[in-house]
Amino acid sequence: MHILVSLIAYVVDRIIGEFNFITHPVIWMGRYITWFEKRFYKDKFLTGVWLWISLVLIVGVLSCSIEYLLGNSWLGILIQGVIASSAIASKMLYDSVKDIITNPNNIKYLVSRDTQNLSSSDINKAAIETYAENLSDGVVAPLFYLILFGLCGAFVYKAINTLDSMVGYKNKRYEKFGKFSAKMDDIANFMPSRITAFLILILNLNLKQLQKCIKQGQNHESPNAGYPISAMGLTLNVKLGGDTSYFGEIKHKPTFGKGKTDITANDIQTALKLQLKLDILLIVILTIGYIC
Repeated sequence: MHILVSLIAYVVDRIIGEFNFITHPVIWMGRYITWFEKRFYKDKFLTGVWLWISLVLIVGVLSCSIEYLLGNSWLGILIQGVIASSAIASKMLYDSVKDIITNPNNIKYLVSRDTQNLSSSDINKAAIETYAENLSDGVVAPLFYLILFGLCGAFVYKAINTLDSMVGYKNKRYEKFGKFSAKMDDIANFMPSRITAFLILILNLNLKQLQKCIKQGQNHESPNAGYPISAMGLTLNVKLGGDTSYFGEIKHKPTFGKGKTDITANDIQTALKLQLKLDILLIVILTIGYIC
């Protein structure tokens, strides 16, 4: 049943994308995190653990209850698929990255780095890095947990990922409070990030670069993000990563991939060509999985 729900969810997301007439579940998760932080924040590790447990428990109970109530009827499975599509961000990611080609200033909505003084090449590089990294966080990971654990798995993953994106920072305010959320996100994304890197390489017939991708991926400060970014850089023959400005300070980062450093809008278009191949592969695999 989970495979059929996953197939429906992926197709619905690719065709329709976000449902703008309802509040997205991630928005509700974000509101809860904000409420908890305002009411209970302390610069303590344990307080952050309670935040994580409370949100994951709420999301887990609600999503499991919805799945149980809808049941295994065709209508129930269809509704589950539609609901689950909101955990996948494939269309939104593709459209957002493609938009950078014609509206480069919109890169400020996609990345956390300083964007005021970015060159055209830096903007294009940031867009490609965002696409690669979020193929894991926004597409492969939620689909991975949806297949394994159904609605509960997909939305608990989204809760874990949202917690990391809001409090999982290594700064004065969140060093302790967000440490547990950041670590749990690292664990949750361990397999999906590596699956994503493998898919990027194999769909571009570039599996010979797998060993180099693994070696480069280990250099990223994140235990996961480096793998899909490295795979994309190696596939496009461009250098991603490198020194980047955050909040007015230069952060020294390793490079990923190989080849040219002058990255153009054409390189974004080449990266986005992966999407159709990924769509076909996932739909075929899920269809075969359901039939078998």
